Amino acid sequence: MRFVLLLASSCLFTFTQAQPSPGPFTPLVSDTLQIQSPTTSNPTPGVSTTVTAPAQPSTGGTATIFAPSSVRKVISATEISNNLKIDGSLSEAEWQSAQPTRNFFQVEPFQGQRLGSDTDVRILYNRQFLYIAAFNHDSSGRKALRSPNFRRDFAPVAHDFFGVAIDGFNDRRNAMSFVTNAYGTQRDLLTFDDQLYDQDWDGLWRVRTTRTDSGWVAEIAIPWQTLRYSRADSAGQSWGINFFRNRRSANELSAWSPHPRAFTSYRMEYAGLLTGIKPPPPSPNIRIQPYLLLSDDTYRGTEIGNSRDVRVKLGGDVKWAINPNTVLDLTFNTDFAQADVDRQVNNLTRFSVFFPERRQFFLENASLFGPGLTSIGGLEGGSMIIRPFFSRSIGLAQLPDGTSQPVPIDAGARLVYRSLKRNYGGMFIRQRGTSFSPATDFAVGRYSENIGRQNRIGALFTLKNAHRFDSTGGYQNGLIALDGFFRLTPSLAYNVMAIGSLSSGGRDRGLAGYSQFFYRSNQLVSWLTQTIVTKGFNPEMGFVSRSDVISTATGFFLVERGSWLPRRVRSFEPGVFAEMYHKASTGYLQEVQFNTNPIWLTLQSGGMFGLFVNPTFQRLDDGDFRPLGLNIATGNYRYVRYNVLIGSDASRKVSYQLNAETGRYYDGRLNYLRGSLTVAPVPHVALGFIAEVNQFKNVGQDRFSESVQLYSVESRLAVNPRLQLISFYQRNTFTDRNVWNVRLSWEFRPLSFLYIVYNHGSYAGSIRERDRQQEQHIIGKLSYLKQF
Repeated sequence: MRFVLLLASSCLFTFTQAQPSPGPFTPLVSDTLQIQSPTTSNPTPGVSTTVTAPAQPSTGGTATIFAPSSVRKVISATEISNNLKIDGSLSEAEWQSAQPTRNFFQVEPFQGQRLGSDTDVRILYNRQFLYIAAFNHDSSGRKALRSPNFRRDFAPVAHDFFGVAIDGFNDRRNAMSFVTNAYGTQRDLLTFDDQLYDQDWDGLWRVRTTRTDSGWVAEIAIPWQTLRYSRADSAGQSWGINFFRNRRSANELSAWSPHPRAFTSYRMEYAGLLTGIKPPPPSPNIRIQPYLLLSDDTYRGTEIGNSRDVRVKLGGDVKWAINPNTVLDLTFNTDFAQADVDRQVNNLTRFSVFFPERRQFFLENASLFGPGLTSIGGLEGGSMIIRPFFSRSIGLAQLPDGTSQPVPIDAGARLVYRSLKRNYGGMFIRQRGTSFSPATDFAVGRYSENIGRQNRIGALFTLKNAHRFDSTGGYQNGLIALDGFFRLTPSLAYNVMAIGSLSSGGRDRGLAGYSQFFYRSNQLVSWLTQTIVTKGFNPEMGFVSRSDVISTATGFFLVERGSWLPRRVRSFEPGVFAEMYHKASTGYLQEVQFNTNPIWLTLQSGGMFGLFVNPTFQRLDDGDFRPLGLNIATGNYRYVRYNVLIGSDASRKVSYQLNAETGRYYDGRLNYLRGSLTVAPVPHVALGFIAEVNQFKNVGQDRFSESVQLYSVESRLAVNPRLQLISFYQRNTFTDRNVWNVRLSWEFRPLSFLYIVYNHGSYAGSIRERDRQQEQHIIGKLSYLKQF
């Protein structure tokens, strides 16, 4: 959260809050979680642990990094003959026969000290399912449980949750993760070296929970077809496994197999062992998901015309797990009607806005095809983003006015192979020709080789083939990228990439690349990132946030948890960050920004308080980007900005965040305020309100002095995690644009959905200011998943 807030402030973005993508610097389940001092744990009568665990590191709240134990913790699975009813109750005789394991390790806030509440885990299996059950002890009972909403792939920082990471090949690098909150909301992802994450992967599994006065129960059933593992032998298999839990009322993070708090529970070299399982031999399994869609599209306005179009559409996806290592995905007449809409952004920086991918077909296995430098959620790359392949370049056409328009996708295929030694894959997409864009073929290929225990080198290529369009001839654009990741020590990692682009006719010949060191321990986080993007570099299937630039981003912050801190403060984390940008074609210094952060307090409750002083240098040349199109004169500008960030406990029924910034801005002043309020009286109801205001004073040659505002309202009404009504409204005063999105989602069986979607947008026309341009879309979509 610190990285997201500071990046938004220092770069003067105004956007609705988004959860950061996981990476080596924004752990999913560790460092961002806050807790109070633990209390004594009371053993539960009748629970015995028959598995001997190795000694756990117990070095206190300021503990250093420790190596994985040479003796791994072990849990055994018990075989059963019948299928269990997944209802959150463990009253069946089969659960009573399973041997439990407990003695979780406290990761946060006091590494290695005794837990306030422990967790009991049992594992069963039969020919169809792997069953996992956890009783999460909590003497405070139901009233202590925190789950602000039922959003799938929820933000773990605000929830009580229990999760499992499974390494089916026992290679101590990769894992499939299944997480649930106390109300049965699902979160699942694929992880690779605790460095790359497919957090939008949706596996086929089932979970139900119950809540009692002494804790809560999670009962999970995972089909063997969902898991990936090697062929079994008669003696059975042993898998890497770890369990982790967040007890949110005490803000206490724990893991079954110990790992340092600087890492996450997805660092599988620290995982324990699951023994005693004899899964069925992996066999090709096929998952088909056809859909039926009905849409009603209406347009009104002098510029966009008056029209109405009613359509019926059929299509679907096929997933074939050819073997444990290889998965083939096919898509036909692809539709993304249920995807969340993009949030409006008022961009006040020199950097292009990076809108995240929201379409499910492209989200799966995104980590394999998505190497690159992405700074959303982190400062380690400064504001630079370099992605040789970015799937949002597919299915969206850029119009002459700078806006984008969805383009139908006729078909696509993706083949992915993953093993202990290497990973590779390819993707091909056919985009339909329309009245405003040519038919286009997109191809991307990726290969990476694992070296040693934690290192990797790879290559990636893209090719875009645009067919002849009207009087315009066809053309091709492509690139080749070479990259590497090296874990030099447990705390120090190095990333590097070099890319070259070229279009037909010798155009768009250019280079880009980056080199990055990143260090993270329990007491210090630091980085050094250098990037280059030449003027001619043009990755039409990728993304760069800024062209013709050489940049350096460096910084550090301390993590101090001394006994001198007040009881309500978990850590004191002062830091200094710097970004420097030169124009690659001339060598001239274009921009420098120092972010001095003398105060950052992480509170035991989960809140935070930060203070920043940001001296800035800007050189504007003719033709350079002007924020919001303001008429700012060419020249050099030096100014200082001041920023304060305040946030409360996000797991509470009422929470807030406040980001206030003031100071000089080029030749004038800019006051910025962003406030968000979340109200979640019960997990079934969540309301969010965000207001962002940029108040300009005498900026530019026109002495621009106006207020630019962006308002957002979001609601989530849920009967349960499977039946939800989500709505979103946004109003941008700068563009005079209003956007509505309402979506009813019913998961009537695992990964089978009924969607009813209403989208409405309006904005002022350029011909007559009062003439509103309006478009409305009403969509019904039914999809059904069948796995063979």
